[in-house]
Amino acid sequence: MRRVAVAVIAAALLLPAVPAAAAPASGSVTWTVQPAAKNGPDGRRWIERTLDPGTTVTEHLAVRNFSDTGAVFALKAADGYLTGKGRFNMLPSDKKSVDGGTWISVQKSVTVGPRQTKVVPFTITVPAQVSPGDHPAGIAATIAGRQGTVQVESRVGFRVLLRASGEIRSKTTAGHLQARYECSWNPFRPGAVALSYTAANTGNVRLPVQGRAEAAALFATRTTATDLGELLPGGITTASARVDVWALGRVTTTVTLSQGEPVTVTTWFVPWPQLLVLAALAALVLLWRWRRRRLQRLLERARQEGRTLGVRAP
Repeated sequence: MRRVAVAVIAAALLLPAVPAAAAPASGSVTWTVQPAAKNGPDGRRWIERTLDPGTTVTEHLAVRNFSDTGAVFALKAADGYLTGKGRFNMLPSDKKSVDGGTWISVQKSVTVGPRQTKVVPFTITVPAQVSPGDHPAGIAATIAGRQGTVQVESRVGFRVLLRASGEIRSKTTAGHLQARYECSWNPFRPGAVALSYTAANTGNVRLPVQGRAEAAALFATRTTATDLGELLPGGITTASARVDVWALGRVTTTVTLSQGEPVTVTTWFVPWPQLLVLAALAALVLLWRWRRRRLQRLLERARQEGRTLGVRAP
């Protein structure tokens, strides 16, 4: 059941302006929550602020109830993170926030009548001793209920992207690079170097990351690029790539991430299908040359015998 609630959260965090249908625990209640000014929603999809350490600012959110019945919504803030598919989400209620989610203070609940919108202020307080960079969070309006004997929490919310001012470091690191050569059994097509590696955001701000893979072999050098999406500070993802290349012997493979240093691995590959074809061709050439020489010897022997018979004739 918890997976259902989390799916609702993820959709709302990505698309806060779209009404979000609640999970079955909330009955027929449908609502959304989005950034706002004092007098109502202001068109922002999320809140993004760069603040000095020790600063306190006031923001607003609007809870819109699209249903024909009133409802009481719990308001909660939590640390933000990216899912394995690169979608922004916030920690569930049973996980303790330790970063940006703890900077947000908001009233515990709000009652919203049918077809009404309520604006609620909340504060963001940056700790005096905080590391520069991004500290993502989210804020949500939730309704708890029961499905049988299971307690279910349905919630929708939006991103609160917080950045503490100071020295910004944009850095990524590639690691655990592995390369495997995959032969093409079509002798007239090259094989491919199959790569796997990890990409980590080792800086302090979120970054869009691209990976560039280069395979340098005896006969050619080929490259390919892969979009790895966005990574939050401390985030890590696995990546893979394929580089088509004619390889014989040593192949040097290099992966370079945007805002990162290159990582190289050297491997040795033998393109057996192509070598077998070359061996077959070489064998055919040798066989042709042997048969040609044998035919020449037979013809020379026949000419010699003819000359011998001509000399002995009366």
